[in-house]
Amino acid sequence: MLLSYAGYYGYGRMYYDPTMILALIGLVLTIIASSRVNATFAKYNKVRCMAGLTGAQAAEKVLHMAGIYDVRIEHVSGNLTDHYDPRDKVLRLSDSTYGSTSVAAVCVAAHECGHAVQDQKQYGPLVLRSTLVPVANIGSQLSWPVFFAGLIFSLRPLVTVGIVLFCLAVLFQLVTLPVEFNASSRALEILDQGGILGSTEMDGARKVLRAAAMTYVAALASSLLQLLRLILIARRNDRD
Repeated sequence: MLLSYAGYYGYGRMYYDPTMILALIGLVLTIIASSRVNATFAKYNKVRCMAGLTGAQAAEKVLHMAGIYDVRIEHVSGNLTDHYDPRDKVLRLSDSTYGSTSVAAVCVAAHECGHAVQDQKQYGPLVLRSTLVPVANIGSQLSWPVFFAGLIFSLRPLVTVGIVLFCLAVLFQLVTLPVEFNASSRALEILDQGGILGSTEMDGARKVLRAAAMTYVAALASSLLQLLRLILIARRNDRD
């Protein structure tokens, strides 16, 4: 996305823009976090759950243990595309989770169940995140075009609007952190107390969910660095 606007701001200037280092740091953090979660999932995807439960079966058991019986469990294509849809009360598990009996699959399924539990209990951060979805989408889609349009036409109000829009996307990612960490905490508690995973398997589950959580931390850090970059570019443009 950054390079796609290079022509608007002046290719040579963008190429030598010292603030690009902030974007590169964010990219490196994201790559490291993504590589870690993929490697951790791959490792524990080879370890079979001693209870022999598939991701779908584990999800059903976790939901029932939490007193939830109105959430459907569906299969969705893709790898690690698992998610809970609070609007339709549907838990969608990916190819790598739905029919797999691995420790990784069980803990990923349980994590998504954690979101269903949050929905049932109207967990504050989840409610706030759901409310922020429309404005966060607008912010992520329009922030950069509006920001660079402001630079091109020397319209400081547009530049400011672009930064504010980007802040909305950052706010969404910030609110996402407690939602994801809490869902993992709820999942681990049920997996442990319900005896779905043994003590050794629980160690693996913690590692998988911890690695997954770090991707959200890295995404937030990357966005904060991008926000800082926008502010620095705007200030430099004011001085020019």
